[in-house]
Amino acid sequence: MKPSVDVSASESAEDDLAPFVELGYQVHGKYLPADHNYGLYAAFVHLVPELRQHDDVSILTIPGIGDKQGKILITEQSYLKIRVPVTKIPLVYQLAGKRFSVGVHEIQIGIPTVSVLKPASKLRARIVTIKGKDYTEKDAFLEAARRQLQNLNISGDISVPLDRQGLPSRKTIKVKRFTIVGFTTEITQLSDEDSVKLQQWGLGGKRHMGCGIFMPYRNL
Repeated sequence: MKPSVDVSASESAEDDLAPFVELGYQVHGKYLPADHNYGLYAAFVHLVPELRQHDDVSILTIPGIGDKQGKILITEQSYLKIRVPVTKIPLVYQLAGKRFSVGVHEIQIGIPTVSVLKPASKLRARIVTIKGKDYTEKDAFLEAARRQLQNLNISGDISVPLDRQGLPSRKTIKVKRFTIVGFTTEITQLSDEDSVKLQQWGLGGKRHMGCGIFMPYRNL
């Protein structure tokens, strides 16, 4: 008799070992809320409910031109980017060509292109959030973020850049009636291996909502 196999555990192990890719969907529409982290994720869960079950799916927010009135203008350079293990491409490919609303704004996304993650010695995340009221202050936040890097066996210099007022770059997102506080985070002196690992797994929580996702950054 063949031994029984835990299929869910087997699939999880396969996903942990699988390389990650980034899917890029061009976005068509006029406007989006400037803070669309939660709204975008909620729209995707409505279209693909099983997204809730996959913590290794990272959904970046969509770039645009801010109007200083709570909206961004969608341009030809506005792309939705989603990072997943290659084994989960079919999961997020279901979004291709879909039309949906984020708040009062309707958009449509195209057919994605697929690219591999490329190493860079300098990475930046627009916002990293770490659960706990103590981590809304820069020093405590950085200590917690360093511990997470150590748990991932990643070596690098981590910092919070200053904003235009010369203060630590603090960011917020709205999730239903709650305001979540985080910080823009930069990590330098990364090896190629650590750079790709950080782009795969990120730091902190809410990566379904655009938090803790690191991108190559050239202007440090």
